[in-house]
Amino acid sequence: MFNSPLPSASELPSSRQLLRSTAIALATAMGLLVTVVMPSEYAVDPTGLGRAMGLTQKGEIKISLAQEALADEAAAKVAMPAPATTVAATTVAPAPVPQVAVVEPAKPAVKPAAKTDEVSLTLKPGEGREIKLEMRKGTVVAYEWSASGPVNHDTHGETYDAAQGDFHSYNKGRQVNGDKGELTALFDGTHGWFWRNRTSSNVTIVLNTAGDYLNLKK
Repeated sequence: MFNSPLPSASELPSSRQLLRSTAIALATAMGLLVTVVMPSEYAVDPTGLGRAMGLTQKGEIKISLAQEALADEAAAKVAMPAPATTVAATTVAPAPVPQVAVVEPAKPAVKPAAKTDEVSLTLKPGEGREIKLEMRKGTVVAYEWSASGPVNHDTHGETYDAAQGDFHSYNKGRQVNGDKGELTALFDGTHGWFWRNRTSSNVTIVLNTAGDYLNLKK
């Protein structure tokens, strides 16, 4: 490794030179403080050079901004809202519920149970017979009849005081073996069926009825 030779005593600065260098450095630093640092940072310009170089104006701007920031901070503290006052909750009693009277619906009138009947009759050749129901106006009867052979029939009704041959025909047929449906009374009286056997043999007829009628007559 190459080692540099130590300087000789004659090459080293003397104490006077060191003091001079230190004095120059100190003077330079003081000059910079007075002419540059103080004008630019604190707007202090004892020599006037700082304003000439525009440094004093910068310092004034810095100080103005700092003062405005302090003023804004103080204003914000003054404008802070006071803590909210706790208001005790007031308990409001619920309004009384009006009592509503419960009205029970009227019960429908109990209708009497429907009457039911099953009857039969036998017609000889050429014979005619009838079965009648006593009914009030507007009442209804469901019926069904069947015959062992073809017969002529007439479903009709008569008022209680009807003259001979005065009746109302609901439906009729010739040479049929049965019929079914509903019979609605158009008036108070007797309502039913007339059959005639036009064959050469006996014919048995079976009739079933169910509905609102007073009685059955053969």
